[in-house]
Amino acid sequence: MRFPDRSKAGQLLAQKLAGYANNPDVVVLALPRGGVPVGFEVARALNVPLDIIVVRKLGVPDHEELAMGAIASGDVRVLNHETIDWLQIPSFVIERVTEMEKTELQRRELTYRGTTPPLDPTGKIVILVDDGIATGSTMRAAVAVVRSRGPQRIVIAVPTAPVSTAKELRNVADDFVAIITADEFAGVGQWYEDFRQVSDEITRDLYELARQRWVDSHAS
Repeated sequence: MRFPDRSKAGQLLAQKLAGYANNPDVVVLALPRGGVPVGFEVARALNVPLDIIVVRKLGVPDHEELAMGAIASGDVRVLNHETIDWLQIPSFVIERVTEMEKTELQRRELTYRGTTPPLDPTGKIVILVDDGIATGSTMRAAVAVVRSRGPQRIVIAVPTAPVSTAKELRNVADDFVAIITADEFAGVGQWYEDFRQVSDEITRDLYELARQRWVDSHAS
């Protein structure tokens, strides 16, 4: 099985999430850029709001693949104190990396949502959506920053993921939903017929369309 494109994958994923439909406590947070077309279809099918969660890992200098924390939409930062203490990373290094990543995060935030503030996940059932997961490092960072905001529940929902990564992520979220999990996993793109890169413009347009649709449907 391969998905024709991200939109179709989102429609199929929404069917597995039908139990969350029309729930006023549910919000869909999509990871840009590839997760936004998927999240758009999920939010539309479930009749819940969509937001974009921009996550930036705080990589250890010279070992950027190792995360010492993460920052995300809403001026949230979580730190991995175990890694920081183990490597004895000084606070000025943490602040320097944070400021560098914050610049890029703010650029993306402005590009995607303009001046519209992010949704507050406090007390909400948050469905985190991406177009697929490989190593899961970015999704783990997203879970950490959302968890720090006090949600009611966190659900990770993706069209596809490796079996091993899915098992790991089930331990950090309250629920994990996927259509395809596979032992042999070369990359997310192998499960799509059309896996063209999603542009900033499409990301912004889908976010704005979802937001306007939600506002219009709830106008008094």
